[in-house]
Amino acid sequence: METGLNGLRVLDFSSQIAGPYCAKLLRDGGADVISVEPPGGDPLRRQTASGADPGETDSALFRYLRAGVQSMEATPDAPHVETLLAQAALVIEARGLATDPDVCVDVNALRAAHPALVVLSITPYGCSGPWADRAATEFTLQAESGSIGIRGVMGAEPYQAGGRIAEWAAGTYGAVAALAAVLRARSTGRGEHIDLSILETANMVFTNYSESLNRLLNGSTKEAEHAFLAPTVETPSIEPTADGFVGFCTNSSKQFSDFLTLIERPDLHEDAVLAQFAGRLMRFEEWTGIMREWLTKRTTAEIIERASELRIPVAPICNGETLLEHEQLAERGVFVPGDGGRFVQPRRPYRIDDVDPPAPGAPPRRDPDAAPPRFAADEPLLPRLVDTGAALPLEGLRILDLTAWWAGPSATHILACFGAEVIHVDSTARPDGMRLVGRMFAGHFDDWWESNPHFMHANSNKQDVTLDLSKAAGRALLERLVGKCDAVVENFTPRVLGQFGLSWQRVQELNPRALLMRMPAFGLSGPWRDRPGFAATMEQLSGLAWVTGHPDDQPRIPRGPCDPIAGAHAAFALLVALARRERSGRGHLVESTMVESALNVAAESVLEWSAYGRRLERQGNRSHLAAPQGLYECAEGKTATDEWLALSVANDAQWRALREALGEPGWAMDPTLEKLEGRRQAHDAIDEELRRWTAGRNREELLEQLRARGIAASPVVNASRVLQSVPHLQARGYFERPEHPVVGPMPLPGLPFRFASVEHWLRTPAPTLGQHNQDVLGGLLGLSGEELAALQRDDIIGTRPVDV
Repeated sequence: METGLNGLRVLDFSSQIAGPYCAKLLRDGGADVISVEPPGGDPLRRQTASGADPGETDSALFRYLRAGVQSMEATPDAPHVETLLAQAALVIEARGLATDPDVCVDVNALRAAHPALVVLSITPYGCSGPWADRAATEFTLQAESGSIGIRGVMGAEPYQAGGRIAEWAAGTYGAVAALAAVLRARSTGRGEHIDLSILETANMVFTNYSESLNRLLNGSTKEAEHAFLAPTVETPSIEPTADGFVGFCTNSSKQFSDFLTLIERPDLHEDAVLAQFAGRLMRFEEWTGIMREWLTKRTTAEIIERASELRIPVAPICNGETLLEHEQLAERGVFVPGDGGRFVQPRRPYRIDDVDPPAPGAPPRRDPDAAPPRFAADEPLLPRLVDTGAALPLEGLRILDLTAWWAGPSATHILACFGAEVIHVDSTARPDGMRLVGRMFAGHFDDWWESNPHFMHANSNKQDVTLDLSKAAGRALLERLVGKCDAVVENFTPRVLGQFGLSWQRVQELNPRALLMRMPAFGLSGPWRDRPGFAATMEQLSGLAWVTGHPDDQPRIPRGPCDPIAGAHAAFALLVALARRERSGRGHLVESTMVESALNVAAESVLEWSAYGRRLERQGNRSHLAAPQGLYECAEGKTATDEWLALSVANDAQWRALREALGEPGWAMDPTLEKLEGRRQAHDAIDEELRRWTAGRNREELLEQLRARGIAASPVVNASRVLQSVPHLQARGYFERPEHPVVGPMPLPGLPFRFASVEHWLRTPAPTLGQHNQDVLGGLLGLSGEELAALQRDDIIGTRPVDV
């Protein structure tokens, strides 16, 4: 069993995905978790993603999420629950989704009675704000967050990201937030209330900063006159082959140029229009034909081999069945037996000290007559620091950040928001790739490499130094920085760190207490070890793309969530290793892979196949948890998303309310529609009637009618208009405006949760290239002005990219 979080006592009142996954991450880290189920048992015990009957056993999803957890059935005010509360360090409560059981925890009373207690609340809209009590499902939250509004073939109905990703992501963010707060509480005796919003989580992981991106395309930080962004699909992305599908990712100009080489079209290298994503969309049919002329004549395996030789991020499009056969995942032992071998599940998504995670524990069987569970007698979780009165959990921690693009920087960004001093190592010869994406804004900003919103968000609160690590002098300075830091974080392909001479052994020699966290795409071992991978690659491989899109269309990527999800998992893993260090007194090696974090949040595909022999498929905008659910066209609006209304009827009470809103027409009074299964069977007929009802009607008027009756309904919000379309986010202070020296006060999301004790997350804007060379190299390392000048003359450091 993992020892990092031994002694952390967690009392969990949640159901569904987000709360239990948060608790699972903590349990996998060594925490002692007791689940308090409502009388009658947790509804998740009977819930399957395919609608399969779990029979006499609990569902595989329940057993996956609750492995190693104790449970009891009780109300929050039961005497034994009161006893456990007095012993707990963390309470998890999740409520508000239409699928949640009706469990109410009095957070204010809890905090008053237990001042050192950390309480994590996971709700659809957050605990504050004008929409806090509004009915919602994952589907309506995706619509309202801007997620659905970025995803779709032009001119066709947009679609949700499959797999309830926002709920899984909320659980991940909840775990890292809760653990940071608990570490501080153990040091200071000061508890915390963490208010996590699934709406904000969806905006964070799905929309790719479209609000900021659109403003930059308009050349201003102010509200943009034009909404340039509409539902689209990436291209090249998932493409048909001779025997199935293959997935590509061409984030950089070099990757796209190499793709043209792959498909044997060197004549297109000089086509400036196709070189741009927008240009490929304008010539979508022509471009698609060009690709398919080559791709459909070759097998997926042949294409993957050739693309890998060119170092193009590439993957097969896997599902719950084919994932189990993938060579990289099989060789690394990523899938392990669950509940004694009754199904298989992904293992914990990180490894410490090159040791595989322990096997999952047994899930709790339902037994209302069993003796109440008790916390283990372990010593309480050790404090990280002597209390310094720090306002933020990680103040006093220094991290050397060697990450680039989005997944790695998003991990260190969370740690920086929590107060860690993060030094981002950049280069004038090879700047962070995410900086270079800012070239699209070159017409608006001279220093365009400072303008990409992904970089601006994921690197806020950090310092930036430039070092040319291809030169001995640069590597020597890097080693001196390692000696000054508590942790080093990197996300190169595994071969790169060795080229810098910075092996784990060398890190230990330089700083025996330093943690080294490595974030490879596919892991530090296996046949895919040195292959590059981005968020799209993980979505293609993990099964998330297989369940995203319309049933009559091909698989589609969700478009981005695997980057921030990988970052949140990695930040959590680093905190587990930090807690372990306080016991061991030495540094630890952490391996947190992108693909395994994606597989954990995509676990339902493998669970359903291995437990029930059912392969999850694309459902478009439908769900096994709600019916009717879908997008319905209203009167025409100004943009491509303005006419769509998202409706999700998640329980029988909401169905009765919808019938009333419809005027109780005869078709809706059919008794077979009283229950969810009957409505699922009749979904096509119901959709036809609902489309007649919404057609030509004003969307806002319909939403007002539906919401007044407690029905989950939302507009499909244009992702580039979220600030003006969703005033609830403004009321909660989700968007912040750090004053960037090049771009100005650009609205950027903070984090998808609030601490009661923290007013703002973004304290300083993202640094400009090499902005802190003097502060870090001169101040921290003690280099003189003459030495710094010599380094600049030798192009070891600098403040402008070399090739612009």
